[in-house]
Amino acid sequence: MSFQRARTDEQRSERRRQILAAAAAMLTEMPVADLTLTALSRRVCLAKANVLRYFESREAVLLALLEAEVADWIAELESAAFPGGGTVRERGDRLADLLATSLVRRPALCDLVSAQSTVLEHNISAETALQHKRAVHGYLETLVRFAGTHLPELGHEDAAALMQTVMLVAVAAWPASRPPQAVLDAYAADPALDVMCVDFTDVVRRAVEVTASGLLARNQ
Repeated sequence: MSFQRARTDEQRSERRRQILAAAAAMLTEMPVADLTLTALSRRVCLAKANVLRYFESREAVLLALLEAEVADWIAELESAAFPGGGTVRERGDRLADLLATSLVRRPALCDLVSAQSTVLEHNISAETALQHKRAVHGYLETLVRFAGTHLPELGHEDAAALMQTVMLVAVAAWPASRPPQAVLDAYAADPALDVMCVDFTDVVRRAVEVTASGLLARNQ
């Protein structure tokens, strides 16, 4: 397949969408760590140099994909049925369950978030970093408003603290809940080690429940 350079803004945007769609499809088959620029360029039938016409690096592709995944997650949260009423604790527990179960259904998002600070924010320019951080800041503000809608007792500052905790716990819990085969074999060999197994959904749910309860108690 011969390369034809995209010449209009519309063509460039479409080419970027094609690259992102290919990367998203690849993340259903492999973890972020295994997605290389070479493999991505083959998937979209472009030379690596031509992929780099649209994204400055592999990491820039994955950061853009992370932004798209977060936007999709927020859309899902905002469209989810969330029963009103109940005590503050009951509403906090329902919010915790919604956040945990919606995240675990999005393995690509969890994998990307886990790699964001340690991998994806390296090998990018300051300009790309600025654009990415501004986009993420906007999404976090939307998440804070979402949490505040369901737990208005928190206030903006504590709703922000709650959502920050959610994301930080997800960053740590996701890789811990998916250990390599050698570790799984060790757990199988010694049942006493079961206590070290991490269930991502339970950890995130419990973190949100406890953090929300603690923040509300401090306000009282």
